[in-house]
Amino acid sequence: MKLIGITGGVGAGKTMVLGLLKELCRCRVLLADEVGNEVKLPGQPCYERLVQLLGRQVLAEDGTIDKKKMAGLIFSDPALLDRVNGIIHPEVKRYILTQVDEERRKGEADYFFLEAALLIECGYEAILDELWYIHADAPVRAARLKESRGYSEEKIRQIFESQLSEAEFRAHCSVVIENNGDLQETRRQLETALCRDTAGL
Repeated sequence: MKLIGITGGVGAGKTMVLGLLKELCRCRVLLADEVGNEVKLPGQPCYERLVQLLGRQVLAEDGTIDKKKMAGLIFSDPALLDRVNGIIHPEVKRYILTQVDEERRKGEADYFFLEAALLIECGYEAILDELWYIHADAPVRAARLKESRGYSEEKIRQIFESQLSEAEFRAHCSVVIENNGDLQETRRQLETALCRDTAGL
């Protein structure tokens, strides 16, 4: 089983690419964002430590950690953000590795695709067989974000500036999938990338 990271800027269409990959091969797909939410739930590894760090003000009425409240506290305080990431990221990585081991034991998947915008920044290259970069031109990404999420141009600009540049993504990734809107062309590129890997399975 090959462990492949799927990364790219916001609006590049990573979710759509993962949907195509599920059709094209036997694979397990895991979204790091979903794991990050899971480990923050009551009873999970990060919950008590985050509440202790951020205070009960971060909780919603049902006792779960309110994502908006947490974001409001940490994104204006880089030191606090680092401490929160220091709690969450190791647990996310531990969970992911457990899932990879489980899939290897089951032996049913040829690929394990891990999707996250911050795979490179968070040091996942060390555990991945390779990284695939899902690329779309900035105007295409911006249009998608306006349509799907209702983001303003200013918010989109801020997000784009906070993420790695195209050159940095390309420098770390061995496969680049161009995903500017032609579904059949994207599918063709994925088939080519999978065929390239078949001999190494």
